[in-house]
Amino acid sequence: MQRQILLKTENLSKTFSNGGQQQHVLKNIDLELYQGDFTVIMGASGAGKSTLLYALSGMDTPTLGKITFADKIISDLSQDGLAVFRRDHCGFVFQQIYLIDGMSVLDNVLSAGLLVNKDKKALVARAKELFAAVDIPEDTQKKFPTQISGGEAQRVGIVRALINSPEILFADEPTGALNSKTGLDVLDTLTKFNEQGQSVVMVTHDMRSARRGNRILYLKDGVILGECNLGKYSHGDTARHEKLSAFLKDMGW
Repeated sequence: MQRQILLKTENLSKTFSNGGQQQHVLKNIDLELYQGDFTVIMGASGAGKSTLLYALSGMDTPTLGKITFADKIISDLSQDGLAVFRRDHCGFVFQQIYLIDGMSVLDNVLSAGLLVNKDKKALVARAKELFAAVDIPEDTQKKFPTQISGGEAQRVGIVRALINSPEILFADEPTGALNSKTGLDVLDTLTKFNEQGQSVVMVTHDMRSARRGNRILYLKDGVILGECNLGKYSHGDTARHEKLSAFLKDMGW
């Protein structure tokens, strides 16, 4: 059965001007992202990973090329149009969590939901369902961000990212600021939602995180140097680890 394409790029390029010099960060990238995939973008620092994620998600515009979402060319949208695209179709999880200190955990999530859905009762029900899925109890939902742990805060960030049922969840180094245990909890959360059909695109330097993906893209000097298909994630799959290790070695990682 043919997989549904969610996002497609054609000749995607991004150039920055740095002290009068042109820095070509992305170079003529042709890429298709599919519904239900857990796509991981890897590469050395400066390879263009985050720039690619920002372009795909409408947080930045390409210098050249085209990005299509559901047969609509989003790379032609105005800044206001891109904001609407992000609001209606994308969820975001960053290394820095950016919860609002003056709001409770629940209100942080509801504030994002109310941008799309004015039915607060339905939003609260949706939030409670997501909180239960990430093991955030009701008493924690009443707390302020400064009163919870980093791992809890990142799981709250995932709930906030999913409150509007986005087609794609973009994650930029979501475990980068967490210790090993809390990082694993966040990876388990992302994996759980992906297994339920949520499409995920994640940038990471971490091989443990990368193993969660079914599709690994390796970026080097602004181009996709190679791709590795790992299939569905299974805990303790040593063959998966070995396949990814061999691929990364071939890429010069």
